[in-house]
Amino acid sequence: MQLQEGKDKFIQTWGTLGSHWGVNRTMAQVHALLLIAPEALSADEIMEDLQISRGNANMNIRALIDWGLVYKELKQGERKEFFIAEKDMWKVFRQIIIQRKKKELEPVLRVLEEISKVEGETNQAKEFKNIIGDIHLFASKANQALDNVTQSDSNWFVNTFINMLKK
Repeated sequence: MQLQEGKDKFIQTWGTLGSHWGVNRTMAQVHALLLIAPEALSADEIMEDLQISRGNANMNIRALIDWGLVYKELKQGERKEFFIAEKDMWKVFRQIIIQRKKKELEPVLRVLEEISKVEGETNQAKEFKNIIGDIHLFASKANQALDNVTQSDSNWFVNTFINMLKK
């Protein structure tokens, strides 16, 4: 396989994975391109490489910056903005967890907290409260575990993961 073919396949695959993770495909493709780029790229280069519009490129670059996955890089003598991806995969993993928690898990926890206060003593109300309580407990534990992961360093996480696999 030639390098360009490998790059193209990686970008397409990362884009597909991103859409499975709830991230827009183009955003994931921009991220993939910047991940494998040896140096910072301009929006024009991103547009050309991915065959996307300026608006699409800019919107997705801004989203990646908001996620903490991409940074602006200044180049002496250049008027254009250049962008580079975070290359430390532990930091990438942590940032993705933080964003997914904020957009998905935390809103669910707020709703579960609110609906767990439903009133009533009928069998139906009791069953509802039990199920919501179980879901809330599970979601809270997941939230706590994800907080522990994002606050830990990569060595702790890797060692813990390896130990889990050994069992």
